[in-house]
This record gives sequence, C-alpha cells and structure tokens, in this order.
Amino acid sequence: MERWIHFLKSNFPPMKMIHTLFFVFLAVAATAAENPYNETADAKLEIRQTLQQAAATNTPVIVVFGANWCGDCKMLDSAMKNGASASLLSRDFKVVKVNVGRFDKNLDVAKSYGVPLSNGIPAVAIVSPKNEVLYVTREGELANARKMGEKGIYEFFKQVTTATKGR
Repeated sequence: MERWIHFLKSNFPPMKMIHTLFFVFLAVAATAAENPYNETADAKLEIRQTLQQAAATNTPVIVVFGANWCGDCKMLDSAMKNGASASLLSRDFKVVKVNVGRFDKNLDVAKSYGVPLSNGIPAVAIVSPKNEVLYVTREGELANARKMGEKGIYEFFKQVTTATKGR
C-alpha cells in the first residue's frame, strides 16, 4: 500500500491527481448514464410496485427484458425515451426494465410472462394492471432494434398498442 501511495504522489502532483480523479469520476458517471438496466434491481419488486401504480389508473405495463451490453437494448431504450415512441408509450403505459445479464438473471421472470429470451433481446411483455399477459415478443421482434431505427420501433409499438388497447 505504501508503494502505491508513493507512486501516486511522485507521479501525480496534487492538482494533476485531482484532475485525473475528476475525469475518472466523469467517465464512470457517463457510463452509468448509458446503462438503461439496473443490474442490482429486484425485478419482481419493481414489477409489483409498477403494477400497483398501474392499477390506480388502469394503465397497462410494458416489461422490457434486456441487458446493458446489448446494443439493440440501448437503441430500444433511447427510442422509448427520446424517439417518436416516447410520447406514445409515456401516455399509454407504465414501463419496467428487467436486466437479464448474460442470460443468467431474471430468467424466471421472463418465463413467467412467456417471453422466449432465446429469440433475442430486447424482448417485451405487455401486461394488464392485473398482471395478465396481453402481448409478448415471441419471435425476437425487437432483437434487431438498431436496424429498425426509431421509425421502425415506433411502428412496432403503434401496431402493438393498437392491438392491446381495450383488452
């Protein structure tokens, strides 16, 4: 430990050390901001809480299964937050994001909704406020979200939301 401290003091004068630590902090914060899936979240608890909120307004819930390493998942997240889909989804749905890790987390949650993760992520289940499945991406419909782009994602959600309304 003393060697490490000596190395830092001799190679990084105090101001340089502060600047270095500041930029490391910024890099970590920027990376965290880009990660749409909370890797330590209790998915079942988050779904239960969202369903309780949804019941008060009779609003369906979109459960999005994905991972932070997945480029298509990040594209879908961006489109859902900033694209044409954002206003459509925020108006008509509550959204919960569930981290599947490297297909080693929350697999039981996906299975309980009939979501076949083997067909790719991101994947979604749309459920009623009573937790009844209204729609599931069974064929990997969003697994190529980067190729679909914001317009394709919007068209997908427009079609799916029309089909699930009133159910």
